Amino acid sequence: MKTHLTKPADIQAEWWIVDATGQNLGRLASRIAQILRGKHKPYFDPSQDCGDYVIVINAEKVAVHPRRLDQKIYYRHSGYLGGLKEIPLRRMLQTHPRRVIQRAVWGMLPKNRLGRRMLKKLKVYAGPDHPHQAQQPKLLPR
Repeated sequence: MKTHLTKPADIQAEWWIVDATGQNLGRLASRIAQILRGKHKPYFDPSQDCGDYVIVINAEKVAVHPRRLDQKIYYRHSGYLGGLKEIPLRRMLQTHPRRVIQRAVWGMLPKNRLGRRMLKKLKVYAGPDHPHQAQQPKLLPR
């Protein structure tokens, strides 16, 4: 038997569109992470960026358990003493719904150069409109 090595010239990226309306945040993020990595393709290689582009629409309508809206806290730090900022999921969904999905997907991708390149293939929009009609994205089944 011979080991198949995927070459960058063999990789063909497709565009997928995902409607986040009513979908569970964690399940949606894991499905998106699989597509961004390319694990759904027969020539998947963990050392190559084999993944596709993903467009997420209606990010503000993602489903989250009501208790989780207050329990989940997003943290960031300014670097100064006492500079820790805490934002609950409820406020993050109201102000920046795109970041909720981006952070959930980033948590499921590799933390290296390859993972950062994969995350750039994720396009998230709060509403139903997106500027990627020219790429002719296919609708991802639920």
